[in-house]
Amino acid sequence: MSTMQRTLLYLLLLILLLLGVSGIFIAVHWAPDQAVAQLRAQWAPAPSVFIDVKGLSVHVRDEGVRDDPVPLVLIHGTSSSLHTWEGWVAALKGQRRVISMDLPGFGLTGPNQQDDYSNPAYSRFILDLLESLKVQRFVLAGNSLGGEIAWQVAVAAPQRVDKLILIDAAGYEFVPTSIPLGFRLARMPQLAWLTQNTLPRSMMESSIKSVYGDPARVTPTLVERYTAMTLRAGNRHALCLRIQQLNAGAYAEKIKTITTPTLILWGAKDQLIPVTYGHQFKRDIAGSKLVVFDQLGHVPQEEDAAATVAVVQDFLREH
Repeated sequence: MSTMQRTLLYLLLLILLLLGVSGIFIAVHWAPDQAVAQLRAQWAPAPSVFIDVKGLSVHVRDEGVRDDPVPLVLIHGTSSSLHTWEGWVAALKGQRRVISMDLPGFGLTGPNQQDDYSNPAYSRFILDLLESLKVQRFVLAGNSLGGEIAWQVAVAAPQRVDKLILIDAAGYEFVPTSIPLGFRLARMPQLAWLTQNTLPRSMMESSIKSVYGDPARVTPTLVERYTAMTLRAGNRHALCLRIQQLNAGAYAEKIKTITTPTLILWGAKDQLIPVTYGHQFKRDIAGSKLVVFDQLGHVPQEEDAAATVAVVQDFLREH
């Protein structure tokens, strides 16, 4: 056998080996989309409802004091869902009306018809949702992407936002020190088929742990919830589109125009949007207050609901 023939044989064997390994990986981690009807029973019990917002069936929880003139509206971050606020809602609903929702492209709401996951589209969505609920004035709180949406709504409709709460919010052209593996893979269009049809549990667990200050707080139930929300039909495709449409820092100059009373909460161990950006929000929003939680990460409202909501309750009691 000639050298050329041996080389071709080795290449063929290598290709067959790679195909075999890929086939095993796909077989073990095969995870196709799940229809929202399959997920509702476990993840959308009462008080969850689905309301129509301009043709989109939106997963919403509207809880607490019905005659509250200024409800608290909670907006989750990328690849999360309204479940991230459950600790806050439990603490607040005895005194306030609290509204949480799954954003388009995430949770049980799922993708929108326009495939538009830009910041302006999300800001319009929040205002459209609140119009549907007949809410005119509100306190707005958001984490990560949700924080970016919150301050952009405050810029667009300042007369409607009574107070603003930013939790590890996006808005500047930030430099992460660590990016969850799931986000990194979603940024690779060449892997789109693989990432939209497989979902290793280890990858999901690793991604969640990377946004927690204390990875030991990540429970199997938490991993199950994030997995279910990821598998909701269309969400993985929507995440890829959201990342393609991301325009970090494009509206950052508008932050300096915010005059709404603002509370900024940040986890000192946030590796996705480091705490330096919390200090930047503090500098750019006149009169704002920054509270840093030394042991928490990117989702402090979820990681330690009790400690973070206590600060929020104090802020809401202020005139």
